[in-house]
Order: sequence, then C-alpha cells, then structure tokens
Amino acid sequence: MARLPFVDTHVHFYDLRRKDLVYSWLQPDYIHPQLGDINALKTLVYTADAYLAESRFANVTKVVHVQAALGAPDPVAETVWLEEMAQRTGCPDAIVAHAPLAEENVEEILVRHLEASKRVVAIRDFGEGDYLTTTQWQKGYSLLQKYGLLCDLDCTWENMEKARDVAQMFPQTTMVLEHAGYPRSRSDEYFRDWRTGLTKLAEAENTWCKISGLGMYDHQWTVASLRPWVFACIEIFGVERCFFGTNWPVDRLFSSYDPVIDAYEALVGEFSLDEQEALFSGNASAVYRLG
Repeated sequence: MARLPFVDTHVHFYDLRRKDLVYSWLQPDYIHPQLGDINALKTLVYTADAYLAESRFANVTKVVHVQAALGAPDPVAETVWLEEMAQRTGCPDAIVAHAPLAEENVEEILVRHLEASKRVVAIRDFGEGDYLTTTQWQKGYSLLQKYGLLCDLDCTWENMEKARDVAQMFPQTTMVLEHAGYPRSRSDEYFRDWRTGLTKLAEAENTWCKISGLGMYDHQWTVASLRPWVFACIEIFGVERCFFGTNWPVDRLFSSYDPVIDAYEALVGEFSLDEQEALFSGNASAVYRLG
C-alpha cells in the first residue's frame, strides 16, 4: 500500500450513454493519432465509483478531474454531470473544465461553469493551429484571472516558448503544463529538445509542471525508464513547482494503478519527507485549492 497521501491531479470520467455529452476520442471507429489502438478504454462508463475501487489501496486523498468530453454542444454539461457525481460519491474534488477561449461567448461559458459547480478551478482548451499567439485566444485567456481560474495546458516542447510568453503576459494566472509536456519520443535528441522547451517555459514563475501520463509514449515503462524524465522536470521547475498525476484510466493501457504510485514513491525516495509530500499532495492541493 502507498505510504504517502496522494492527490491525483489527472483523472478522466465518462459515460457514453449520455446524450448531452460527446467523447469523440472514445468512439468505436476512432483511432488515436498518437496512441493508436485504445479500444480497451472504450467501455460505456468509467466514473468515480470504478476509479475509487481501482485506486483504493493507493492512499488517494483528493482527485482532480480533467475534461474528458470532446465535441459536446455545451461544455458546461460535463461540469453539471461531474457535480452530480461528486455530490453522490465525494469525487472528484476539483474540476478542470473545457472552455473554447477563442470563442466570442467564452465569458458566458466560464460563468456558467462556476455556477454549475464550485469545484471548477481550471480551464483546458485544445486550441487549433498556432492558437497561443492569437489575439482572440489571448483575450479569452485574460478572463481566467477575472474569474480566479488557472489553465491546464496541453503543450509539447515545440510550443513551450510561446506558452512561456503567454504566462508572462498574464502573471496572475497559474499555468499548469500537462503530462510533463507530452514527451512523444524517448530518443536522446528528443530528450534534449524537450529539456530545452521545459527550461524556457519554467522561466515564467507562474508555471507548474504536472508529471503524469508518461506511459502514453513509454508503454513498457519501468522506474529506470521514467527516472530521467521525472528528474528533469523536478530539476528544471524545482520541487516547489511540480506534482504528480496518473492520467487514469488512459494510462491503465500500460499499467495497473498501484505500480504507478509505487514508481513515483521509488523515484523520490531519497528526497526529504517534506519534498515528497509536496510532490505527492502539498503542491497540488495549493494549486487546485483543495484545502
């Protein structure tokens, strides 16, 4: 059983039976552009009930749900559903909701998310093209400070300098890099480029690194294979600006739950207890305002 209390900062729930929600990435004929065959995930339902059972020996104390619905007519419908689930099960504790930041009506969507659930603390937006540099997207991003929201950012190393510029443009808004920047290769050249990108992003003091989802491009991962990537994140951002997550149930394609937590504990086993607790729960609790 896990020793350290753990805040899981990246979990997805879904229910394909619902008519008001759309999960384009879970449709029967959909082939994931990076992961390929993810048919093992395409069950009708994965909710807090299943997650809590699956993670019950891992000392999980809080859970952050990150947008799973893609293509739904109304992004607030997912928040309404999650709030109902949280009232029934106590999970999730915080919500990273979807809002199309470049759309004219984005402020209305942000307000409706916050009215639907006090658990909404962050926004994620899968923008299209070179969206980080566009005036319209940045205008939407500027609203996050107004409503006390942070940004969970999907960003690979090629765009981290642009992300840094956005973070520095809006210093009062916390930006969280998801999945350690989605490192999509394990070659030495990619590692160098990825480190360079991380270093540029970390120049903005309001950026954080979420270490999660590393199994997506390392399907046979081991503690040894994770070590350079995890340690690079911690070296560049510092213990004080990193935390862990699992990307569950997506990373269940490559592992069961407990070994992921055990691997994290093994990797930081020589850190001080205060540092371990910061990486496992303290930092995430502060960023996502989990109390």
